[in-house]
This record gives sequence, C-alpha cells and structure tokens, in this order.
Amino acid sequence: MSPEIIGIVGIIALLVLFMLRVPVAFSLILVGVLGLALIRGWDSALVQLGTTPFSTASSYSLSVIPMFILMGMFLSYSGFGRDLYTAVDAWIGHIKGGLAMTTIGTSALFSAISGSVNATTATMARISLPEMKKYRYDDALSTSCVAAGGTLGILIPPSVILVLYGILTMEPIGKLLIAGLVPGILQMTLFMLMIYVLVWRKPGIAPVTEKKSFTVKIRTLAYIWPFVLLFALSIGGIYFGYFTPTEAGGVGAFGAFLLTVITRRLSFEDFKKSLSETTRLTAAIFFIIIGADIFSKFLALSTIPVKITQFVSGLALPAMAILALILVVYVILGLFLEGIAIFVLTLPVVYPLITMLGFDGVWFGVVMILVMNIGLLTPPMGLSIYIISGVAKDIPAQRIFKGVIPMLFMMILCLVLIVVFPSIVTFLPDLMR
Repeated sequence: MSPEIIGIVGIIALLVLFMLRVPVAFSLILVGVLGLALIRGWDSALVQLGTTPFSTASSYSLSVIPMFILMGMFLSYSGFGRDLYTAVDAWIGHIKGGLAMTTIGTSALFSAISGSVNATTATMARISLPEMKKYRYDDALSTSCVAAGGTLGILIPPSVILVLYGILTMEPIGKLLIAGLVPGILQMTLFMLMIYVLVWRKPGIAPVTEKKSFTVKIRTLAYIWPFVLLFALSIGGIYFGYFTPTEAGGVGAFGAFLLTVITRRLSFEDFKKSLSETTRLTAAIFFIIIGADIFSKFLALSTIPVKITQFVSGLALPAMAILALILVVYVILGLFLEGIAIFVLTLPVVYPLITMLGFDGVWFGVVMILVMNIGLLTPPMGLSIYIISGVAKDIPAQRIFKGVIPMLFMMILCLVLIVVFPSIVTFLPDLMR
C-alpha cells in the first residue's frame, strides 16, 4: 500500500479505537507504531518506540504541566475553594440569580489555579449545588451554571490543555496561557448575562437571598487573596517576562504549598492525596503526549497533512469559509470524542492548514478550546454533565443537558465574537515581553 492509504487506514483505525473507549495514549501508540512499521519497517518503528518516551518525558518544557497541576491540587484539597465561594457570594449572592452568578464567578477564580475542567466542575458541584438547593434554586439552572463555569477551567490560565496545544504545535506556551485570559472573562460575563435574562423571565427559578453587610463583604476579601497572589505571581510573572512558563509553574506550586502550611489548611493525608493525584494526572498526560508524538511521526511520513494542505490551497474558497468548515467538523467530533483525543488526532493535519491560510496559531488554540468546551456540554459525550450527575445523583442527566442549552448559546456567541474580532485573543499576548 502507498503511504497515503496507510495513513488513511491509520486514522480510521484510531477513530474506531477511540469509539471503543480504548485509552487515548495506547490507541495512539498502537496505531503510530504499526503505521511506522508498514511505511519504514519494524526497525524504524521500534527505534521510535524506544527513544520517544525518554525524549518526551525528559523535555524541560513539559515540566510546566505537573507544576500547574500540583498548584491546583494543593489549593483544592486545602478547602480554599469553599472560602472563595463564600467571598463571591457575599458580594453578588443577593442579586437576582446571585448564587448562580456566584458559581460562575467562583469557577472563573478557581480556574486561575486549577487548569482543569474536571477539577473545577467537581469542586464547584460539591460546593455550590447544596447552597442553591438550600435556597430552592431550580435544578436545571443550578446544574447548568456549574457545568458552564467548569468549562472556564481550561480557558482561563493556567490551562493544561493550552500547554498541550503549545507542545503539539510549537506555539509559545507563555503567549498561549495569556491568550486565554480575556476570552475567559468574556465568556464568564456572557454566562452571567444569560443567568440575569433567565431569572428576569422566570423569577421563581432563583429566589433572592439575604444581602450581606458591608463589613461582612470586606471581611470575606481575605478569602480571595491567596488566588490573586498566586495568579499574579505565576501568570503575571509570565506576562511581564520575569518567569518562563515552567518557572512560573514552580513558583505557583511552591507558593500554594507555602500558603497551605502558613494557614494550616492542608493535613498530611491531604498532602499525600495532592501528590498522588498530581502524579496520576501527569502520567496520563505524558502518556498521551508520547503517543501523539509517535502518531504525528507516522502521519508525517504518510504525507497526508501535506496533501490536504495542497488540496485546500487549490480550492477557490475564502479562508473564513474553510475555517467555518473546520469548526463545524470540530463541533461534530466533540459530540463523540474527548478534547485531548481531538487535539492529537487533528492538529497534525489542521494546524499547518490554519497557518497556511494566514490565521494566528495562538488565536486558533483559544478557538479550539472554545469548540472543545461545547462538546463538554453536549450529548452523547457531555463529560462535564456526567461529572455533575455523579455528584447530584437525584438530578437526571437529561434535565442537566436541557438546562445547559442557554449556556451553549452564550458559548457559541463567544466563539463568533472571537472569530470576528481576533484581537480579543491576540492583543494581550502581543503586548508581552
């Protein structure tokens, strides 16, 4: 068979393995090694299998991943998330839909030290759902806010997925992390606006809660400073050129540990759980990156990325039309595949095409995150919905899916705004030192 045919068969085989729920890393390694063996022979394939794991795991740029994960784990296990919710609730909880808006705002702030959709969603579900149930909030509204707020976890920096995108595309990780900040704030604002509209139309779905005194509000600001401090140290350090992303991750992780020690908020058992969870997640991500590296080498040898780029460049279609088609395909893939699988499967083909069309690579990384987030809230995949359903076992997943529809419209609106006005994403990275 020709390399092109082998490449097409490999892509189909990878999709089938993903659909069968074979772990992403093992699927990539299996298809990549077999594809390399068919094109270059078993000697070349086994050399790649032997050298790629070490060269990937020893990469300095990849050390940013465990550092940011560890920072989030320390603060998550220490209970700072609940304090953060209390502080945001004191300021906006009394307005119409205030607890729902508090969930969105707390998710945004928690995302600044989490970098993960799953961690943000699970934490907010455990903290905010009991509060909203106590004040008789509508189940569809409360769960949709948790689901929507959780998607900010991979948009607002530090985002582990944006780091992965930078590794796969060689785009600067520092700029990618900064690029997600303004879109994250925009999406948070749109979510809150939708909550206000929903409550204005049906006041009964969100009863008004008691207004806190100004003294209480000022006192709760003490709960926010750890998040502000760590965000300013790590992400601010990247923006102003004081730290590389890896150094910023180290500073953030050590700062989080220091805060938990000073405040005595982290028990030894929770400390061990933080390290264990960080190790588990880091190992899983590294395995995926190793598999993606092997699969990318196979795909490059198949010449499929080059052939597709040449084919598209010969079409008489404007760049925006091609981009629209790509985004539609991503939305469809998001219905059936998880985000990391979509990244490693499509980026070797799509990224060269995007840059050939003249689009900014950093901007496209944020666009991909927005499209991935839509998949997190739509069936049949809907990973965030099932996380919430696991916490709130008395609320059917179907009701959560239905309740999240208005938030999906806001996510699509945010995506359209960023496509039409790309400077929303690029102006902060362009100002970086």
